[in-house]
Amino acid sequence: METPTWPRVPCPEAAVARMLVLGWLLLQVAGASGTTEVVVAYNLTWKSTNFKTILEWEPKPINHVYTVQISPRLGNWKSKCFYTTDTECDLTDEIVNDVNQTYEARVLSYPADATDYSGEPPFTNSPEFTPYMETKLGLPTIQSFKQVGTKLNVTIQDAPTLVRRNGTFLSLQDVFGKNLSYTLYYWKASSTGKKTAKTNTNEFLIDVDEGESYCFSVQAVIQSRKSNQKSPESSIECTHHKKGMFRDEWLCPAFTWEARIPSRGVAPPSEPRWIFVQGETGFLLLLFVCVVLCCLGVLLTILGIWKCFCVVPLY
Repeated sequence: METPTWPRVPCPEAAVARMLVLGWLLLQVAGASGTTEVVVAYNLTWKSTNFKTILEWEPKPINHVYTVQISPRLGNWKSKCFYTTDTECDLTDEIVNDVNQTYEARVLSYPADATDYSGEPPFTNSPEFTPYMETKLGLPTIQSFKQVGTKLNVTIQDAPTLVRRNGTFLSLQDVFGKNLSYTLYYWKASSTGKKTAKTNTNEFLIDVDEGESYCFSVQAVIQSRKSNQKSPESSIECTHHKKGMFRDEWLCPAFTWEARIPSRGVAPPSEPRWIFVQGETGFLLLLFVCVVLCCLGVLLTILGIWKCFCVVPLY
């Protein structure tokens, strides 16, 4: 008589034990591999304005460090920012040697104790970067402006760079030459309608309406580019004119003092008064009158007169 065979019933306790052992082994393997592997850099990005050039990347290192290398196309690699925990590296001093060259960079990852590391470190390459075509134009600065009659003169400060030629630092205009132009946006202070003017130098001389105040801003432009053609617009500046005047106005403070006299109860004014004087001739005339009156006031004081003044009172 044959012994009947019954299907084997799995033991749940044994299955759970095997799973726990397997999980523990996996954790040990993962922990051991984590002590030797390093994280590779990613999202390498060039940030450049007026040829000031920085390479940025991610992530922040935890148990590793970075070294950056840069090379012109078909050139040799040069190491920068050795074993750093930063996620950026200033490469300006390398790219300004030839801003027309195309460069490539790479970020190498090392364990934190890089001195004991042997072998080829993992690395990530950056996109190619040509400074002349890709550096962004910085915010232009208005150096000076003057409105005389129907002419408005605006001068743009020529931005300096770290690019050198024969040992001399070049300005932005020196580097780009006629490829760099400026656009002036100007409008009457009493309206919003804008007009534009362009120049390949750093100076504008435009016709305006006599006796009107004008506001304006400036933008640098490189039309030959496919991208990064324009800079941000500069801050807005304005001329100031009082209606009915046909030249620049000089705003000059004219202070008045008056001694308190008990019988009259007159107190000195607490605020300065302002006088608008037309043009350069008017300013010189006012200056001459102020000097004469001040000298007269000193003389009257010496003679014992109780009241002195520096300019003619406005009331």
